[in-house]
Amino acid sequence: MIDHSTIERIFDAAQITEVVSEFVSLKRRGVNMLGLCPFHNEKTPSFTVSPAKGIFKCFGCGKGGNAVNFIMEHEHLSYPEALRWLAKKYHIEIEEKEVTPEEIAKQNERESMLVVTQYAARQFTENLFHGHEGMALGLSYFRERGFADAVLRKFEVGYCNEKRDDFTQKAIAAGYRSEYLVASGLTIDREGYLFDRFAGRIMFPIHSLSGQVLGFGGRIIKTDAKAAKYVNTPETEIYHKSRIVYGIFQARQAISKEDRCYLVEGYTDVLSMHESGVENVVASSGTALTQEQIRLIKRFTPNITMLYDGDPAGVKASVRGTDMVLEEGMNVRIVMLPEGEDPDSYSKKTSEEEFKRYLKENETDFIRFKTRLLLDEAQSDPVRRANLVREVVRSIAVIPDQITRTVYVKECSMQLSMPEEVILDEVLKLRKQQSFRDRNAWPAQDAMVSPQTQAPKQQRKKEETSHYSEQELLRLLIRYGSVVLSRVTDKETGTETITTVADYIISQITEDELEFENPVFATIFSEIQFIVSQGLVPGDRHFVHHADPAISAIAVDMLTEQYTLSRIWNSRGAYVETEDMKLKEIVPDSVLKFKSDKIKVMQKELRRAMTEAAGDDDKISELQERYKAMTSLQKKISTGLGGRIVL
Repeated sequence: MIDHSTIERIFDAAQITEVVSEFVSLKRRGVNMLGLCPFHNEKTPSFTVSPAKGIFKCFGCGKGGNAVNFIMEHEHLSYPEALRWLAKKYHIEIEEKEVTPEEIAKQNERESMLVVTQYAARQFTENLFHGHEGMALGLSYFRERGFADAVLRKFEVGYCNEKRDDFTQKAIAAGYRSEYLVASGLTIDREGYLFDRFAGRIMFPIHSLSGQVLGFGGRIIKTDAKAAKYVNTPETEIYHKSRIVYGIFQARQAISKEDRCYLVEGYTDVLSMHESGVENVVASSGTALTQEQIRLIKRFTPNITMLYDGDPAGVKASVRGTDMVLEEGMNVRIVMLPEGEDPDSYSKKTSEEEFKRYLKENETDFIRFKTRLLLDEAQSDPVRRANLVREVVRSIAVIPDQITRTVYVKECSMQLSMPEEVILDEVLKLRKQQSFRDRNAWPAQDAMVSPQTQAPKQQRKKEETSHYSEQELLRLLIRYGSVVLSRVTDKETGTETITTVADYIISQITEDELEFENPVFATIFSEIQFIVSQGLVPGDRHFVHHADPAISAIAVDMLTEQYTLSRIWNSRGAYVETEDMKLKEIVPDSVLKFKSDKIKVMQKELRRAMTEAAGDDDKISELQERYKAMTSLQKKISTGLGGRIVL
């Protein structure tokens, strides 16, 4: 069996456009890609790939899913075989093993840690906006720096109280076990004494792609020469620094829409750029980019723009470590900010329009930027100039696309005043060396898993009366589960009660003891209900990448829209009311429609029972009373739906 962490690595590495493009010619259409479906004969393209959501959907034959589902369907492989196929493609090593009790315990521990980190994020946010200390120190710090509350709430920014064990004691009192607090990196255990890792710091939660809180970055506010300015969550079972970039959850849709990702250094840089209207931005958090982080960004766009402040020494150090980005086939551009400025400070000094214009007008191709930078450094020194050539050639050699390499060779020849043949020969030599290393590092391509018989498909069950209303409720849960429907503040205690879409739908169904008729729908709802009960809200990725192909396919259907709003509408300032703007009306109406359909099913059963009870007057009378009550309830629901007749 393939272990859970390896499956996650495969899903993180598998870019839907890259996988599908091996078999289908795709062309961009808005934020999505379009091509001819490989699963049925068609002349007009109806096969859509969404890079932002990591899914495909054919509106002709109805097939859809994630990258694993595509390989299963196209290559006729089982789920584990498709995972191995993708692991081979992305050079991910798989160790087959049986699931042991220890591994089950480890998985349970992982889920418990996610519950703890989610609780911590809520607690820190509560401290910042409602706690006396948090408001006096944390919130005032952000407001002095010009941050609005909206962006702080968007990123779930918080504050950890200064008292050394404040958070730990509150968490234990709330029922969270100390071993999970320690394991998640929130609490330090020093010979039995438990205390907070982040005491007296403002907190930046670090989210996964699906919105789960994996770890934190904490910045000290008070001046303390002995304390580190930033403290981050250590490596844990759920937090791996090399596999996540800050802000990817909030930026993924904007990155896909703009087809570009801005890369900055710090947490506040990300927040400031969001306030300036630039939402397609992530942060490396002061560390060099890893291969996993680059591939994570590449899932949404091949175009990355790095923002550097005016520090020449820092720029040179960063530039030399950027070849890995080029190696992944990314189109890299550079923006140099004015001397002494960083994205946070400069975005606050300029208007939104000026800031965006500066980014656009000052973008420079990475190779050109690197060449000019090193030329300034080398000046007339022949030895340093020779090293410069080698440095630039090394960067060109890692670019996988031949046409791009050829263009850069020609351009660098002109900039460096060196024969094109010399640069090209050096590039080819370096690529041959790399090719030799690759052949010795990984198995040959012909060792790929051979296609097997197609996995058996689940038979479609007969649609019941409530099929579509059940489907609609699940769609709302999966797409908008974490969206806040209402906030109610208790006048006496000042406590704020927040109701999300998931909270509302689950409470409405469970209070009336209603059930889903479709067995797959029932499984999905039970899973959502359990996750929410743990203090979490499952993101769309949870179901899109589900191990059960039936669940994955349903999630894709619910997340896929055949038509999208043209960019022209937005560019011309046209106001279009979207679904997420109307959730306060849509969600209650959908719940009422669901209840109405359930009543219809009950009424049908009562009519059948009355027919079977012919001759038994007492039984018929009892059933008629129940039927009358159902009819009365149906009328109330119709009133709740605005007086519309419920069909």
